[in-house]
Amino acid sequence: VFPESSLKATGVDLLKSQNTREHHTDGYNTKHLVVRRGQPFNVQVILNREVRAADKLSLHFSIGENPLRIRGSLLSLKPEREDFSGWKISVVKKGGRECLLSVTSSPNAPVGKYTLHVKTQSGIYKPENGVVYLLFNPWCKDDAVFLDDEAQRREYVLNDTGYIYVGSSYNIYDRPWNFGQFEEFVLDACMYLLDKSKLSLENRRDPAHVSRAMSALVNANDDSGVLLGNWSGNYRGGTPPMDWIGSVTILQKYYKTKKPIGFGQCWVFAGVLNTVMRCLGVPSRCVSNFNSAHDTEENLRVDTYLNEAGEKLNSMSLDSVWNFHVWNDVWMKRTDLPQGFDGWQTIDATPQEQSKGIFQCGPCPVKAVKEGDVYLPYDAKFVYAEVNADQVYWIVKKVNGKNKFIKATAETQDIGRNISTKAVGQNKREDITLEYKYREGSKEERKAMERAYSFIRPSGMTPRSGYAMVTNHSMVVNRPVVLHETLTKTGLQIEITNTEPLHPGNPLELAITVKTSIPGSWTIDLVGSCQLQYYTGKVQANLGTMKETIRLEGVSERQIPLKIAPDAYMKAFSSMDDEVLILVTAIAEVKETNDKLTKETSMRFEYPPITIQMPEIAKLNEEFNCAFIFKNKLNVALENCKLLVEGLGIFKMTTFDQGDIMPGRIMKSEVICTPTRVGEKKLVAKLTSNQIKGISAEKPITVVE
Repeated sequence: VFPESSLKATGVDLLKSQNTREHHTDGYNTKHLVVRRGQPFNVQVILNREVRAADKLSLHFSIGENPLRIRGSLLSLKPEREDFSGWKISVVKKGGRECLLSVTSSPNAPVGKYTLHVKTQSGIYKPENGVVYLLFNPWCKDDAVFLDDEAQRREYVLNDTGYIYVGSSYNIYDRPWNFGQFEEFVLDACMYLLDKSKLSLENRRDPAHVSRAMSALVNANDDSGVLLGNWSGNYRGGTPPMDWIGSVTILQKYYKTKKPIGFGQCWVFAGVLNTVMRCLGVPSRCVSNFNSAHDTEENLRVDTYLNEAGEKLNSMSLDSVWNFHVWNDVWMKRTDLPQGFDGWQTIDATPQEQSKGIFQCGPCPVKAVKEGDVYLPYDAKFVYAEVNADQVYWIVKKVNGKNKFIKATAETQDIGRNISTKAVGQNKREDITLEYKYREGSKEERKAMERAYSFIRPSGMTPRSGYAMVTNHSMVVNRPVVLHETLTKTGLQIEITNTEPLHPGNPLELAITVKTSIPGSWTIDLVGSCQLQYYTGKVQANLGTMKETIRLEGVSERQIPLKIAPDAYMKAFSSMDDEVLILVTAIAEVKETNDKLTKETSMRFEYPPITIQMPEIAKLNEEFNCAFIFKNKLNVALENCKLLVEGLGIFKMTTFDQGDIMPGRIMKSEVICTPTRVGEKKLVAKLTSNQIKGISAEKPITVVE
């Protein structure tokens, strides 16, 4: 009689299509199994004979280079016995040589790449494709990232396209962005970043640690991470930041070369970090803050210097107000903080300031910013200042060859306006300012501000700049607790508008309106200037100034035109590799009361549109044609035009050179697309040239089987 053959595994089926459907991971373009933690998945084990009561059968899951039981990086799971790690397996059914097992990982298991082996009395079986990616699970109520709303999960975890809001608070516009968290190699790139982060296994359980590490790794500053930041205007040796329309190319190229990719500015960092967080299963959204204070000393004040003509001076400022800045909010329970700070947390990958010696930022509870609890980790003071700082204007006058600084009042609480993200399930902007702060002027706002000030030491009212420290201090006023809108004795107000569309190649027709609202006879000296600036507030060119004295009686207003000829700006405008904004600054001084008021407004140029022509419905794996049409309605030739096209699951990112497009000419470009995935998809196109950077268009399409 032959001895009983000992039990041996001969195959494993990870039942990918069934498991990924149940785990909302069927979108990932990988041959490996991707599942979310805290939720059961099935594994079919094939054996050399049927399983009997005396047999030993267990599954081993290991993670990392050198898996050890004692470190928790090797799990040995036996059916029907819950492991101390919080994982468990059970037998679903046995029949013949097959054994169907259900595996439930712990809802706080370390996320990452696990390898599965099967152990029986005759040894260990290592399947050919035994890799299992384990992600965070917003569908599991015991996971720290649990989000109790299906529409929000669809948007913040599963949506692979979206918008990033840019421009200025005067005119906000959307830039389509392809996050592409399910595309080939993107998950691998995220796993590579996790390994590179050197996070302990313990810290890999916690979305707060993981998101902080990712905010550091998406910039290349300390750790040869994903993206090199560049705001110089010179992008030789890389891709200009305006030329990206999504994260996919960046992450794929980074994964392939393991070297930082050039170049990023804030919306690129935020777009890539959003992809990484959604890919790992953490709900994430891109957030744009308009008039964002980049304050170097956490003193809640930004000093802006103007010359007597009303032109902003770059050279003196140590801090700046960006027209917009984009960061990310990630959703999680903060188990490391006192109660009340769960929910959205701000993280920021744009390398601005070091936190604990590394360019990383967050997670900072949005509620802590709102309540003024700026002592909470991480980086709450920095985020608080971005949305709450005060802007103080200093007019620099030359007196006997020395600079004298005169403080002018700022018209409004302008910092941290129109905080925006894409609305859930719709292609429109949602204003989330009230999640970050109480209404301006409310009792709660004052309380939150006083609370914040008790942790931040605001400096007195001395101008801070490289040159300003030597001035006489007779003009220094100590700061009140809350520096709010200044009310002048005349009820003076300034409004800045454009009276004609701002098309490149046309004159810029601008107007400054001065209003008074208090009885009396007022003489007002008005100066106004027009400059071109980057979104970071850095002035690139002075275009022109105006000066006029006007008289107003009681409640009245006067509109003064400011006109800039094309010759005054087109050369500077065409020579820049970034999108520039038109900055108009005005200073009004009332002779009778000595009131001084400043106001600035940034405006964006307006461009003709791109039209996309294609069917509304397409069939899987069947070709269709798509045409891009652009008519140059401007008075200037557009040189070195490039058309960038990408459609996730439809068309791989491609750049088409279009040469020069003369005024009045029409560009028509056609591509052939083959859809590789079903569902709602979209095609995104962008046209850039020497003269214009930001014309985007998109068109949705439904792909059916």
